[in-house]
Amino acid sequence: MTITARAIGRLMDRLDGPDKVRGLARYAFEAPVEHPAYLYGLQSTVAVGRITAIDTRAATAVPGVLAVLTCRDAPRLRPVGDGELMILQSDRVAFRGQFVGGVVAETSEVARAAAALVRFEYEPGPHDVELRVDHPGLYAPEQVNGYFETDSVRGDVAAAFAGAPVRVDETYRTAWYNHNPIEPHTTVATWTDDGLFLHIGSQNVHGARQSVAELFDLDPGRVRVSSPHVGGAFGSKIRPHPDLVLAVMAARTVPGRPVRFALPRQQMFTQTGYRTPTIQRVRLGAAADGRILAFGHDVVEQTSKLKEFAEQTATPGRVMYVAANRRTTHRVTRLDLPSPDIMRAPGETPGMFALESAMDELAVALGRDPVELRVTNEPDVDPESGRPFSTRNLVGCLREGARRFGWAERDPTPRSRRDGAGWLLGTGVAACMYPVYRMPGSEAMVRLEPDGRYVVAIAAADLGTGSRTALTQIAADALAVPADRVELRLGDTTLPMATGAGGSSGITSWGSAIVEAAARLKLRLESEYAGRTPPGGLEVTAAMPENPYQQRFAMYSFGAQFAEVRVCPETGEVRVPRLLGVFAAGQIINAKTGRSQLLGGMTMGLSMALHEESRLDPRLGEVVNHDLAEYHIATNADVGSVEVHFLSEHDPYVNPMGSKGIGELGIVGTAAAIANAVHHATGVRVRHLPITLDKLLVPESAPGVDVHH
Repeated sequence: MTITARAIGRLMDRLDGPDKVRGLARYAFEAPVEHPAYLYGLQSTVAVGRITAIDTRAATAVPGVLAVLTCRDAPRLRPVGDGELMILQSDRVAFRGQFVGGVVAETSEVARAAAALVRFEYEPGPHDVELRVDHPGLYAPEQVNGYFETDSVRGDVAAAFAGAPVRVDETYRTAWYNHNPIEPHTTVATWTDDGLFLHIGSQNVHGARQSVAELFDLDPGRVRVSSPHVGGAFGSKIRPHPDLVLAVMAARTVPGRPVRFALPRQQMFTQTGYRTPTIQRVRLGAAADGRILAFGHDVVEQTSKLKEFAEQTATPGRVMYVAANRRTTHRVTRLDLPSPDIMRAPGETPGMFALESAMDELAVALGRDPVELRVTNEPDVDPESGRPFSTRNLVGCLREGARRFGWAERDPTPRSRRDGAGWLLGTGVAACMYPVYRMPGSEAMVRLEPDGRYVVAIAAADLGTGSRTALTQIAADALAVPADRVELRLGDTTLPMATGAGGSSGITSWGSAIVEAAARLKLRLESEYAGRTPPGGLEVTAAMPENPYQQRFAMYSFGAQFAEVRVCPETGEVRVPRLLGVFAAGQIINAKTGRSQLLGGMTMGLSMALHEESRLDPRLGEVVNHDLAEYHIATNADVGSVEVHFLSEHDPYVNPMGSKGIGELGIVGTAAAIANAVHHATGVRVRHLPITLDKLLVPESAPGVDVHH
């Protein structure tokens, strides 16, 4: 079905905005329940070992304590193949900070105070927590996240690289990053005669219901999950984590009473996933005219011993540029640490930092303009699959971005510009991309009410991104009615099935289901009721249809990011007064919320470039800066001008709306653009994020120095 855009593309205010501004939008922890109890989690204090003794007597004697859960008395879980979720099932400790118990009490203050009185004794064991390229446990996973092949080889990279006139062979590192959404992971769990009712912040309510039902051996129909509003997630809420399991266990100790559980910020660093640190070797061999002859990208990253998560870090290089000889690999090692998981643009974010930094190094080595080098290596078809692109406007983004940024006036010589205060000035560029994912399984219900209004229901998620508004716009155009005649309901397992809000797939998957249901309702209305509304209304439910073009085209969003930096030569301080991004992402459903998504992604990329890093103490096996006082993120003072521009793009093949995902595109490439700008300003090439001042304090007389920390 092709729809005519009337609401789509407009600058439409968020429908939930007024309620959020007035404090009327309820998040999970604020769910209205009567007489709740409160939970506080107990964590292991050794990295590996066995619990040898537990003393709960002092805690249970505290007035107001209702129960203390440990491995001695916790409910038995059904094994589901996810070791991260199998908490309190034995006396074994897999990592420091793993949940080993919980205290349930009348108030959160009593629960926390009593938790400090529970005593555990351990028999510690040796732990292995350091990621390195020569780790003896490195192995090739069967596949990497996103169902990509672990390795990809075309041609003879070694021979082509050895024979290339110009070569770059460098190692890049990205840090351990934690999600830290403004709303921590929260649960309100209630066991009743009817089953289990969960209020949670979730990117995937049906997925959460299925996981909990399997773990506790319940019929999924006896589990309800409600999540109408989510205060940020970035991937950390797409799958259940141990905090949800502990809350459900705790609620069983007080049947009929709700149990509230909000993870303290410090516990989020061990319980809710993180982005794995990476060590990436990139090799680029090029002809004198800039054509890439050989490309190699070899990635080393970590997972836990409880379950495997292998980030698809090297996969962007399979798509970005032409190279007859290409090799990408992923190697993973299992460590005694928490399990990594999806974080905004998994794979593309760390992988494109390395690739786009290496492209900048190649441009310098060739004496070529970085924009023109990328244009020189633009492919006609997808280098990996050989399929034509449904649309690919990377060159257009680079050209338009360069024009808007004033790139033509740039002197490529490092350390060639200063401002009036003596700070070094530099500019950099990087490309970005993200696949168009389409997740099967979503259904939507559209009901025409007797008064002519429409109700659209789907268990989708709005993470604060504007999904509720964008889906209303899609439904309005699919039904050919004004948006104010559509009421959208989402975020509850009582509504039709929706796949999770991940991989920037939500609008494609949920929107396609809504368009299909609207088309069927209109067909029935015409064929059965001659276009007149029946007295009792009319309701249709439909699943997302197959896309006949899915196997014919390679489908991606692309963009170009430009950065300007100021660096103090005396202190090494870095400021980013300007970021500019131009993006080609199909039809933008809502230009206002779409801009916000890309602006937020670019800001998160700035934070990755300059600030964020979870610091591991290998002696303890613990992240030591596990709060927002010491895990630094970008604040308003760190962010200057951020410009977001859309390149008009018509793509009739991706879905009925012609849209592509943008939730993750904005973060990809930003860190590389900033790092490249820092090199241009200082002559110092920082290959290990974040770019901290200690890495830039080098003699002014050594502009070509490399930094490998």
